[in-house]
Amino acid sequence: MRKAFNRAAERLRQWFGKTPDGKPAKTGPRGHAVLNDPAANKSTAFTREERENLGLRGLLPHQVATQEEQEARIICQLRREPGDINKYVYLSALQDRNERLFYQTAINNIDEIMPLIYTPTVGEACQKFSHLYRNPRGLYITPDDKGHIREMLDNWSEEDVRAIVVTDGERILGLGDLGANGMGIPIGKLALYTICGGIDPAKTMPVMFDTGTDNQSLRADPLYQGYPHPRVRGAAYDDLMEEFIAAVKDKFPKAMVQFEDFKTENAFRLLDTYRGELPSFNDDIQGTAAVALAGVIASARVTGEDLRDARIMFLGAGSAATGIADLMVKELQSRGLTEEEARGRISLVDSKGLVTTGRETIAANKAPFAQDHAPADFLSAVKDIKPTILIGATGVAGGFTKEVVEAMAELNERPVIFALSNPTSHAECTAQQAYEWSGGRAVFASGSPFAPVERDGKTFTPGQANNAYVFPGIGLGVTLGEVTEVSDGMFLAAARTLADMTGEDDLAKGNLFPPLKEIRKVSAKIAEAVMETAAAENRLGIARPADIAGFIRKGMYDPSYGQPAPVPRKPGAKPPGCPPK
Repeated sequence: MRKAFNRAAERLRQWFGKTPDGKPAKTGPRGHAVLNDPAANKSTAFTREERENLGLRGLLPHQVATQEEQEARIICQLRREPGDINKYVYLSALQDRNERLFYQTAINNIDEIMPLIYTPTVGEACQKFSHLYRNPRGLYITPDDKGHIREMLDNWSEEDVRAIVVTDGERILGLGDLGANGMGIPIGKLALYTICGGIDPAKTMPVMFDTGTDNQSLRADPLYQGYPHPRVRGAAYDDLMEEFIAAVKDKFPKAMVQFEDFKTENAFRLLDTYRGELPSFNDDIQGTAAVALAGVIASARVTGEDLRDARIMFLGAGSAATGIADLMVKELQSRGLTEEEARGRISLVDSKGLVTTGRETIAANKAPFAQDHAPADFLSAVKDIKPTILIGATGVAGGFTKEVVEAMAELNERPVIFALSNPTSHAECTAQQAYEWSGGRAVFASGSPFAPVERDGKTFTPGQANNAYVFPGIGLGVTLGEVTEVSDGMFLAAARTLADMTGEDDLAKGNLFPPLKEIRKVSAKIAEAVMETAAAENRLGIARPADIAGFIRKGMYDPSYGQPAPVPRKPGAKPPGCPPK
């Protein structure tokens, strides 16, 4: 009987923070330990009872706030911060001290906050990452750690990691080799996994595969936080990655790995090597492909053209461009074209001009799209091949010149022009330029956000072909379904689902994608499509739920405090003097 009473008393302490006589329990985190735990901290929203039970009495101001009031305070202060990089730092600090408030605020204000925590601001944040460094976040692996990676994973605080984003920092956005400063990318991507896809942040892990940098200015910077040596390559690089993947499979057997911002050669090689060993994908190759394909499918509803008749030209022939091209081939095949016919619809232009069969050497990822055509510069190739769709993935600003856009407008009643390079400063053209140079007829999308454009009394709201429309839903479906391999069919399903969710009102405004405020709904639908595809392909690692949609909704992380909140003192009110958006 005594043992049963002790067990009941312990359960009471765990559940209610009280001893059997009703007094506050003294076990477990209390006081500043609670306030310093970002996953547990609610700051001024702790109720009177919680303050008493958790040893917080006197450690917080008198008023008990609602999460909504806290959010309003955050937004007002955010808008007072001078410059986007200061806003990025402010939001990072919020994430470090109150995780649930960070995510709730981001979800409810996604149009305002997503550009601050990811593109375009994350580019500047990565460039300055070592100088902005505050609190540790993520796992760093260097060549000095060879032979120790498995024990390093034991240092991670969580035992059930399901989503890992790893980069080696060699090709960060369009900014090039940023070494260990590239850690800002996995951190930002995983924040979007939670904000957009509802993956529990406790189940995520950002990884910096820091094998050095060939950026001499970084190595010469006394504040640089990374491995201060030239990049390790060849067998030493591959052995270190092999050890990392083996350690992940052992420590976190249900984890999905996303490869991010690797140089083209490594990007394809690592994807081919490991996609069959554990659920993994490369967002630059496959995520970009899915969101671009969704935009192309949606654009056909505007142009009225049959996608089977499309002629698609890429400016850029790296991992993003050829990844998009490969997925488009599969989509065209599904619409009745042979593989040869589908590849014949696609052409690539790189720094040497049109990729042709006459070249002495052609990279393996470009070779399937080489045209039987005389060498040609970009503008000449546009005039000769007469593309209906132009996609930029160069990382170089200004590639779509006035002459190129005018040529596209002359060839097509509604030219489809995608300037996908990030950040905004590296876009092939701006939204303003696309609409102006095409006489307002362009069907435009970009990788980073552009403001609405007014022309001839009409407002164009350019769509952002942001990978955040796709990879969080892919990750949600893969992790909840414990999918054994991430297949091309899942990316096709994601692209078609995203295209279907673009409404006629969105298209009428010039937007080929659903509003960002709907992104969690989009992610849930994509996760459902991924799990349905996995089930059909026999890649689902759990018994197929009878109600997949309900299963996904139940599995999505909810950052609200999860308790009845006190009545706001002034419902809906914002602090006085709050700057406008």
